[in-house]
Amino acid sequence: MVLRNFKQWKKQMVLSAVLAGSMLLTAGFTMPVRADNSVMPAGMHQVNIHVDGRTITEHTTYTSPTTILSRAGVELGSKDEFKMTKTDEKHTDITIRRAVPITIEYNGQKKTILTGKDTVGEVLVDNGYVLADYDVNPGLNAEVSENTNIELTDSAAKIAEEQAASQPEPANSIDGVGSYNAVYYMEASAYLPWDGGGSGITASGMPAQYGVAAVDTDVIPLGTRLYIPGYGIAIAADTGGAIYGNRIDLCMEDYGSAMQFGRRDVEVYVLD
Repeated sequence: MVLRNFKQWKKQMVLSAVLAGSMLLTAGFTMPVRADNSVMPAGMHQVNIHVDGRTITEHTTYTSPTTILSRAGVELGSKDEFKMTKTDEKHTDITIRRAVPITIEYNGQKKTILTGKDTVGEVLVDNGYVLADYDVNPGLNAEVSENTNIELTDSAAKIAEEQAASQPEPANSIDGVGSYNAVYYMEASAYLPWDGGGSGITASGMPAQYGVAAVDTDVIPLGTRLYIPGYGIAIAADTGGAIYGNRIDLCMEDYGSAMQFGRRDVEVYVLD
């Protein structure tokens, strides 16, 4: 009787184990495996640290690279760099690049720095250089190694910018118009070519039209080029009985424009 019960119990245990195994396989459950094919505990992953010509393998639940490196006994200098690459869910590579001394040469002066950057371009950006301002030897994509010498010369764009900046601005100039040698503050009025029953011919002999100004020739000589904000460029080509001193009359194209302009105080720039 005892023997029969023992056999039944054993059979139940085997059946339970088989069912449990089937359930695990059905659920697609797999345990993480170490490099030596031993099973890693759940939640752990393998990290291969490539540093100083060797590889350190760690099995850890940590995800912070600095923590992993610290627990592996890998010390980082202030300029050392590392790159972390995840090969799959359970395997990660961390590659350490130790900082090396290099030189940057510009305008006959050299300075030595430590860097763990991979390329010349990365080094320059890390040290605050604007890449567009320089021609670089070796090229920006060149790999950096110990005692690399980076030579910088000003780019054509930077030279042109510096030359433009060094040119003095005209003492008196108006954007889009040019330089001027005098400015008057005048009362301006508007007139039409046929005002006063005239023939439409100015005192200088040219037709009255937009861009013609009547002036006092004791103030502004005929033929002088002028610029009046709100009107534009004009030429002093006419006179008038009511135009004397700091007064100016500006010819308009039509009655509406003349009425809109009306009478106002303006600045009159005498152009070079």
